[in-house]
Amino acid sequence: MPQKLKNQKSANERKHLHLVQFIDTSNVVELLAPGCFVKLHNQPNDLPPFQVINCKGGRCLVRQQSWGNHIYWEVAHNRLKAERA
Repeated sequence: MPQKLKNQKSANERKHLHLVQFIDTSNVVELLAPGCFVKLHNQPNDLPPFQVINCKGGRCLVRQQSWGNHIYWEVAHNRLKAERA
């Protein structure tokens, strides 16, 4: 096969689209690392953000800095959003 036809064939092969399986991203949750600050989805602006202690199994332990080190609240992960700086 002539070199010109070989080059055209390889160029045509690159133009094909490859279909990929649709991935449902509705269950993807934001990574909340320990120590980061989060807010509830419906949290009032005058309430300071919560600090994440730990997240596991769809539940997060959070605390307010003014609460002390041994007081925390367990919240569903999907109710939280990361605080943007």
